[in-house]
Amino acid sequence: MLGSHISVYGEVQGSGFRSWAKEQCAKLGLSGWARKASDGSIEIFVQGEGDSINSFISLCWDGPAFSHVDDVLVQDANSDESISGFEIY
Repeated sequence: MLGSHISVYGEVQGSGFRSWAKEQCAKLGLSGWARKASDGSIEIFVQGEGDSINSFISLCWDGPAFSHVDDVLVQDANSDESISGFEIY
């Protein structure tokens, strides 16, 4: 299992991005979490199969309808066996 830490920048807070991320991860079989960051970005951790993570990262560039994404930064991360679903913080 692979993990990725993703930061999404732009007009993303207040756009339903975290709920949208949860829906997309459920479709792709990914687990993890999403939260608002103090700099106005959305911070997301996902884990699962590499192809599914790459698909999710590609989707993040579009995001939900009311968002405007300027940048998506991705860092490899260790998977966390204690996470089984997807939480929104």
